[in-house]
Amino acid sequence: MSYARLATFAAFVLLALLAWRAGLSLWWLLVPTAIFPWLVRRHDQVLRARDAAMRGIAFYERGLARLEDRWAGTGEPGDRFQEDDHVYANDLDLFGRGSLFELLSLARTRSGEDTLARWLTSPAEAPEIRARQDAVEELSPALDLRERLALAGADVRAAVHTDRLLEWAQSPMPRRGALQAFTWLLSVGALMAIAYVAVTGTWWQLGTVVLLQATVFNRLREQMDAIVSGVDRGGSADFVGDALTHRALDLAVVADLLQHLEREQFRSGRLASLRSRLTADGLPVSQIIRRLHRLSEIRDSAKNLVLFPLGLFLMGQLEAALVLGALLQLLDPHVALAVDRWRRRHGAQVPAWLETVAQFEALSSLSCYRYERVEDPFPDVVTTDGATISRALFEGIQLGHPLLPAASMVRNDVHLGGDTQLLVVSGSNMSGKSTLLRTVGINAVLALAGAPVRAVSLRISPLAIGATLRIQDSLQEGRSRFYAEITRIRQLADLAHGSVPLLFLLDELFHGTNSHDRLVGAAGVLRSFLDRGAIGLITTHDLALTAVADELSPRAVNVHFEDWLEGDDIRFDYRMKPGPVTRSNAIALMRAVGLDVPSAT
Repeated sequence: MSYARLATFAAFVLLALLAWRAGLSLWWLLVPTAIFPWLVRRHDQVLRARDAAMRGIAFYERGLARLEDRWAGTGEPGDRFQEDDHVYANDLDLFGRGSLFELLSLARTRSGEDTLARWLTSPAEAPEIRARQDAVEELSPALDLRERLALAGADVRAAVHTDRLLEWAQSPMPRRGALQAFTWLLSVGALMAIAYVAVTGTWWQLGTVVLLQATVFNRLREQMDAIVSGVDRGGSADFVGDALTHRALDLAVVADLLQHLEREQFRSGRLASLRSRLTADGLPVSQIIRRLHRLSEIRDSAKNLVLFPLGLFLMGQLEAALVLGALLQLLDPHVALAVDRWRRRHGAQVPAWLETVAQFEALSSLSCYRYERVEDPFPDVVTTDGATISRALFEGIQLGHPLLPAASMVRNDVHLGGDTQLLVVSGSNMSGKSTLLRTVGINAVLALAGAPVRAVSLRISPLAIGATLRIQDSLQEGRSRFYAEITRIRQLADLAHGSVPLLFLLDELFHGTNSHDRLVGAAGVLRSFLDRGAIGLITTHDLALTAVADELSPRAVNVHFEDWLEGDDIRFDYRMKPGPVTRSNAIALMRAVGLDVPSAT
């Protein structure tokens, strides 16, 4: 196709030379002129088909990687959403390589990624959770729709600059009175002059109109750029010259996604509501968007033809050069006025279109997770009130961590709520304490986002989540780990005062201080949390801290993980058992890596 385009262009140049030097009829130029655009469109179709095939291959290869638990590093990690100050995102591995976001996300627009990230970091209320569950359940078997969305458009994530697109669509419209008046006046004048040339063969009147067009439209260039670029006159913006092209391409990519959704009919309330947004003024949104894209193509084509009048003039075709020059000069102002009408009519609707695509993409991501892990159920989201000590509830049967390979994942039951608000998890190093906290936390995140959970069953109430699993010191900010930890716990205390009960996950609570202060501080903080109706887990390998469960009984219960020695190797079963741990493996671990320490007695 590339060689055919090159040959057609060469033929056009050759015929033009023959017309100039040998008097060949200019009508011969129509042949390559007609063939070349067809070749361009056909070549574009070939390239699109090839790119779609490559995206299809990548779509299914990544799906197979997820099914085979080798998906880490194959998707979008969502690094831009990492936020050290968030009360649980870093602690529960929501973003980054091998994160929950990478496992879930099928989003191909930045707004779709933003929506999924927001769902993971902001627990929803019960009605919203149930609405998402219903939508995810309906989308779950729609593999063909997910495939079509994955193949639609080009590299959407790189193409759609959401912020600039919204700024362009919603920016104040400049005044257009002078441009509109002169455009129509000079259009009528140009048509009359062209007709006069055709009848009389006299060209000076048309030449005068062309000169007036060049003068007037040059004076109005700033106003046309303001309409097209979406900035005030005299302002500056990226891509002022090509703003229409860039924004139209952004929307055209979105239109490719919307076109597939417009063909679908949905049963669930959430999906039906989103689908209803895809019509405006009685037309599909994708069709409205393509109108803008056609204006962009017309404008770009005019730029490509700008040298044609000069070529005709050099070949002695003065009348033809003037006619073409007059028509080309009218394209820019007419396109600017058409863009102005489009933005005034539809600019305010662009945020709703992007939000619709974003929600579809987030729901599609959760539905793919549901489709590929059909054994994972939706949680039962309940609201408890009244007589119990706490309204909060988390009852998980056979909970597993969704980021761990199924072959190595160990499941445990966790019951929190009612009389039991706190589990004090003790155990030796590497026995699975922190993993249990992450398992509880990440399943709570999935449940409160509207997704299935890695469990046999889960009953959960709406909860606020907070954790201290990855608290770090900061040399730049002059903070110790202990100070960072108590600052985070202060944030959790504020959350516990809210209308939604807190689920707290505290790893090695206050281990940066001495045992006495640790026990006193832990008992005070935990008592205040429990008094406010919070539920949660804390871990410790300090056996003295297990006494806090006795102090807070019956609301707190001790549980532990065990290990044992087989020769020089330490073994773990990662099964949670009742009661506090009775021994430590620290000295055995030191000896296992070759440190010269005496064996424990």
